[in-house]
Amino acid sequence: MTLQSFLTKKPLYYKEIDHKRIHKAYALLKPHIKRPQTIHIVGTNGKGSTGRMVAHLAYSSGRSVGHYSSPHILKFNERIWINGLDASDELLELAHQRLFDILGQKVSDELSYFEYTTLLSFVVFEDCDLIVLEAGLGGEFDATNVCDKELSIITPIGLDHQSFLGETIEEIATTKINSIQKQMLLAPQVYDEVYKIAKNICENVGADLCVCPRVETRLYPYDWAEYLKSNAQVAMRALELLNIFYNINHLKTLKLFGRFYPLAPNIIIDVGHNPLASQAIVKALEKDTVLIYNSLDDKDYESVLSILKPKIKRVEIIAIESERATTREEIEKALDKLEIKYSDFEGKIDEEEKYLVFGSFYVVEAFLKGYNSEQ
Repeated sequence: MTLQSFLTKKPLYYKEIDHKRIHKAYALLKPHIKRPQTIHIVGTNGKGSTGRMVAHLAYSSGRSVGHYSSPHILKFNERIWINGLDASDELLELAHQRLFDILGQKVSDELSYFEYTTLLSFVVFEDCDLIVLEAGLGGEFDATNVCDKELSIITPIGLDHQSFLGETIEEIATTKINSIQKQMLLAPQVYDEVYKIAKNICENVGADLCVCPRVETRLYPYDWAEYLKSNAQVAMRALELLNIFYNINHLKTLKLFGRFYPLAPNIIIDVGHNPLASQAIVKALEKDTVLIYNSLDDKDYESVLSILKPKIKRVEIIAIESERATTREEIEKALDKLEIKYSDFEGKIDEEEKYLVFGSFYVVEAFLKGYNSEQ
């Protein structure tokens, strides 16, 4: 069975997960593959862009590098990036056949979509010098936490996925930071509680703690939002901690698709979806921007819209395909409460207007499918 057919049978979301099964599966796989030097990235926001910066800088300086991230926007191959490119269909298929043979049908079938693809990335990346693993949800119990790592990067932590991770910053930070092993790099945080929890956990497990300073924006001649400059600072510090050479000028060739990405002169797309992401983006957003928006039902969309409101001219609600999408009525209720003008997104872009496409990977995916078909 092909990889695409095999993954199609697996549900993307589970209400409950057996966290032991990924460890059992990895125990079967581990003797058959090599494990390169590994960086594990955990946090609420900035994991994808920070990870890609680490991978791009190391690869551009001559290392063989793999970067595992999720979810994808348009094609599964985006999740498994190796040496500057998304993995090819052929490479993924070979890795799938090898992984399936090692695990066997019973174990392979039992694994979730994310668990299986995490192990798939290990097979693809085994000959790399460095791999960068982005946690999917949480940290301590995430599938990416199954293997050893030389460095853990903790990106900004905020309130998100409370039903799985806890209702407070303390609870969420604890389950994320509990994934560390030997060495931790802590990105600049919004909540002071995170620093205290990080220090305590590092002391308990005997890990080294490095706190990354706030970004010095003068170092960056690139037209990036402030939060991306901060992520770049973290990425470079991570490479320094592992004694991996990099050239800052290689950042000029990096394209962060979906991360405050200029799709056109008047269109920015961003896969962010929570209040922490909104706080970062609103600082970089121009006034009177049209927001193309929708949300999943577990997100605090009222807070998101409230944060963005000072820069928003109106909202255009785009339809998304997800069983987790919130209802249009709920979005309208929040917009009415906040007194923000809104209408349906009808697929039309006015060259005289400025647009931000934001709310989730699903929002960006839905917009791109319509936008690309018109190009």
